[in-house]
Amino acid sequence: MAKGILFVQSNPSHPDREDEFNEWYSTVHIPDVCAVDGVTGARRYKVSDPSSLGTDAPRYCAVYELEADDLNAVIGEIGSRAMDGRMSISDSMAMDPVPAMTIYELVE
Repeated sequence: MAKGILFVQSNPSHPDREDEFNEWYSTVHIPDVCAVDGVTGARRYKVSDPSSLGTDAPRYCAVYELEADDLNAVIGEIGSRAMDGRMSISDSMAMDPVPAMTIYELVE
């Protein structure tokens, strides 16, 4: 069984909505994603020095731990749930650009 992480970078849709974004992400989105088979845990981070970034650079990231026969299938299921309404996506999260997602497979 493959192990890996899903690394997701995102921003709030507007600086005035940062608290709402963080509340939704931590209390709704993380539990929704962790309910998907193959997702075994998650942690969130924010950039420690925002002044070191460009204005549109992602200031937040989430690292989801994955364990599944097919890591891409886990991501496909997350996408399916977001598209069909089983997973709510808040408009407090910026969607332009769409959050950057990358899967990394564990090197043993």
